[in-house]
Amino acid sequence: MSELIDNSIERKKRLKTLILKLHEGHDEAGVAAELKATLGSIPYGEVVEVEQELIAEGLPEEEVLRLCDMHAAVLDGRIDLSNIRIVPEGHPVDVFRKENAALRKVAEEALAIIESLPTAPDDQLQGLIWKLRSSFNALIDADKHYQRKEYLLFPFLERMGITGPPKVMWGKHDEIRELLKGSLEVLQTEGITMDDLQSVSEMILIPAIRQVVDMTKKEEEILLPMALDHLTEADWYQIEQQTPEFGFCLYDPPVKWVPDWAVEQQKVQSVSHDGRVQLPTGSFSLEELQAILNTLPVDITFVDKHDKVKYFSQSADRIFQRNRAILNRDVRHCHPPASAHIVDKIVEDFRSGRASRAPFWINKGGRFIHIEYFALRNEAGEFLGTLEVSHDLTHYRSLEGEQRILNYSK
Repeated sequence: MSELIDNSIERKKRLKTLILKLHEGHDEAGVAAELKATLGSIPYGEVVEVEQELIAEGLPEEEVLRLCDMHAAVLDGRIDLSNIRIVPEGHPVDVFRKENAALRKVAEEALAIIESLPTAPDDQLQGLIWKLRSSFNALIDADKHYQRKEYLLFPFLERMGITGPPKVMWGKHDEIRELLKGSLEVLQTEGITMDDLQSVSEMILIPAIRQVVDMTKKEEEILLPMALDHLTEADWYQIEQQTPEFGFCLYDPPVKWVPDWAVEQQKVQSVSHDGRVQLPTGSFSLEELQAILNTLPVDITFVDKHDKVKYFSQSADRIFQRNRAILNRDVRHCHPPASAHIVDKIVEDFRSGRASRAPFWINKGGRFIHIEYFALRNEAGEFLGTLEVSHDLTHYRSLEGEQRILNYSK
């Protein structure tokens, strides 16, 4: 069979035959063994081409989706990545990979919690449920990662005629979303017992975790290497520029990737374009506006009317640390599970008009912190979102008398 190893056409023909055997009901292990014996390893690009050809020849996408995991299992460890292109730090592919690493880490932690259930005493049940809810709150962040593939990467592939694999992968995204959503709903069930938790872990929690991890492999072994071969640097730069609109997943890139040619282009634009934000009572440049928001002695976080985090200020003395992985995330998933119901009530009361302000104050590490949520509405009274403002009042509460003389020390 050595002729197959060096002949792309014959190799793809053989791979297609083996995949069709899966669809005809042949045993997965048997097909995997046959693939190992006859093909050895397969270049990542050929796997995509075969899947695309099968769909073009009439194999329903639903059928490919149904056996997608079986395809992956048969190919596991058999995909040749030796020709994959190298990308710099901050490149969209680098960000996708780092996010995958973060997802796998959370998945491992969640599985470790589930594995501890059979020997855990009943009095630890609530704590274990909260830990699992926290893990699944993190895993559901994969939605942003998937949306960036669906709305930023897949359109480029489709323009190049690569339509089948993106559709199949999008279908897998939706399956994973449903599993994660269902897992969180189960973990919020009142009165769940330890036995119940072990049962639902087998039924939905573990499958959800495995699907998330399997998707990271599909991306890193097939989708991303193939996309690197097809997209230009300009294409990737377009994706990079639009990425913050969707948000990052459990990872905030410390480095912004900008191609050398784009750096020069930005210099020209900054000289020729004013770019001021005009308001009824004045205007700012974007640079001035950013400086103002970051200089205010409060932490600001804005959540839009769809309950997605859209902005946070970056003052040097932030009380509650934030990173860009929080952007576009559902605000309910940004708080500890034990307080999620409070966040939910505030948002719903603001949206319905039942309330417009919700103040809290806490002691944190010897500091007195005031936190207040404000409903944002337009002139017509329509709900625009929620503004969270946190202020360290420790110093202000200690003030006495007056200061009328300039003194920079206070």
